[in-house]
Amino acid sequence: MKTPSDTFSLHNDVRIPCIGFGTWQASNGDEAVKAVKQALAAGYRHIDTAAAYGNEESIGIAVRESGLARDDVFVTSKLQNTAHGYDETKAAFEATMSRLKLDYLDLYLIHWPNPKPVRDRWQEANAGTWRAFEEFYEAGRIRSVGVSNFHPHHLEALAKTANVAPMVNQIRLCPGDTQDTVVEYCRQQDILLEAYSPFGTGSLFDVKEMQDIASQYGKTVAQVAIRWSLQMGFLPLPKSVTESRIRENTAVFDFALSAKDMEKIASLDGVVGYSQDPDKTNF
Repeated sequence: MKTPSDTFSLHNDVRIPCIGFGTWQASNGDEAVKAVKQALAAGYRHIDTAAAYGNEESIGIAVRESGLARDDVFVTSKLQNTAHGYDETKAAFEATMSRLKLDYLDLYLIHWPNPKPVRDRWQEANAGTWRAFEEFYEAGRIRSVGVSNFHPHHLEALAKTANVAPMVNQIRLCPGDTQDTVVEYCRQQDILLEAYSPFGTGSLFDVKEMQDIASQYGKTVAQVAIRWSLQMGFLPLPKSVTESRIRENTAVFDFALSAKDMEKIASLDGVVGYSQDPDKTNF
């Protein structure tokens, strides 16, 4: 059973803390700075942000002011949809680093595989983006590289020109939405799966079966969802800006879900809706 200090190993041997702190919808400024500082104080050592979240500046402030050594905190950011392509990616990465005011990133992801601005040429755009990623990776400015919301056909297209294989695919994964085809493909390719929206954007809290299981273990629905994610081999990215819940979401290492309860959770198909089709998004 994993502990808060445990890690997953990426295929380039970089170690990544087994739970990340999500910052989507944490507003830039006091809210994001305070939440990330509280998360780091609670034991998180993995902070996930993105250019599209608009809060990279605050994440950088919180990491620098946390009192922790830089190499004790794993920081992820993501490329925005308007910056696909080699030159565009180079400029976007520099802008991200300027906002974060950090010397390097631990993980950089392509946020979406087929955004609207490049829908008629997404394969070419991703190939150029990945070439820039590889250059930053080889230069040591990014310790690991990956993708987000990619399906197998997006990964197969990327592999045609990539010299470095993605180490991570961050996708929506929660009870009721398990994206089995994507998961199986990534496992075959030794790509770690990160689970964003592990609570189904909050809708999981209203699912009676999850409430019953949580009550059985004396845990919250959130804790059960995070525990489920870890037992599935996923790396969950819970998000909160409430200190009590930030701490509560780390208390998932003193119990394990039984095989029977894992099966019950597996039967909840569709209870939180399904992930967006990355080839049909309107952004």
